[in-house]
Amino acid sequence: MYEIVNIDIEKISDFKNHPFRVVNDDKMQELVQSIKQSGVLMPAIVRPKEDGTYEMVSGHRRKLASILADLKQMPCIIRELTDEEATILMVDSNMNQREDILPSEKARAYKMKLDAIRHQGERTDLQSNNRMEELVKLITEGTDNKNTTLRPVDTKLRSDEKVGEEMGDSARTVQRYIRLNYLIPEILDMVDENKIGFRPAVEISYLSEENQDILLNAMSYTLSTPSLAQAIKLKLYEKENKLNVDLIQEVLNQDKPNQVEKIKLNAKRFENVFPKSIKSNQEREDFIFMCIEEHNERHKKRDKER
Repeated sequence: MYEIVNIDIEKISDFKNHPFRVVNDDKMQELVQSIKQSGVLMPAIVRPKEDGTYEMVSGHRRKLASILADLKQMPCIIRELTDEEATILMVDSNMNQREDILPSEKARAYKMKLDAIRHQGERTDLQSNNRMEELVKLITEGTDNKNTTLRPVDTKLRSDEKVGEEMGDSARTVQRYIRLNYLIPEILDMVDENKIGFRPAVEISYLSEENQDILLNAMSYTLSTPSLAQAIKLKLYEKENKLNVDLIQEVLNQDKPNQVEKIKLNAKRFENVFPKSIKSNQEREDFIFMCIEEHNERHKKRDKER
């Protein structure tokens, strides 16, 4: 049984490099109203810092909701955790308790957990299985999610296999998610917004940042994104040190199987035509459509006047 204590919220800092969003959306407002009515039902888990304050391990959303509910304190369980234990606990609790997890969040979380497990394997003072089983209780107590686990380290499994097994993904899927960390922020945002497919994004992650920038501009002007086959071609050209602006443009202009026919535009002709306020592909498409509609309306008006 763990002691629950009320801690001043201002003394609790966020977990370093916390990979998950904590935003004030509709679900957050529902949590705020619940806390106002019933208080924080599930205590957060924190670990003590040398300066007398605490670091949040599990409970970032509850912390923000408590602040929005004008609470000064929140109930917490204080535990002494190594960096690796805290990271594994933070990732597992969020992955099992959150409903909507973005690909970018999953990518960062998987990498953090994988690094933590590998670092544990390198330590000469590894904790016993009893110690790890104790950490399991920190997640499972106070939650209805029966799938929440923090398994003892099994040296017979590869680290990526351990992560995948615990999260319900294959080792290969874990590796693919981690590859997303090599995307430039703008393209990673497109993955989160479902503008680029997961598998094409994995292949794009093998391009240099310079070529990813070129690809980003090409996608903006052609109003298209690479299919998996096209992304694999780009990766191959990159590996052969052949990739350049012209090849990227050429690959993007290739027809995709079963795609609806699209109007192809010369990106260079439109480079200085779009207003600077227009940035996304959808905005460019809407702008072109609006211009065509206005053009047609003018011609209709002229025809009537004749």
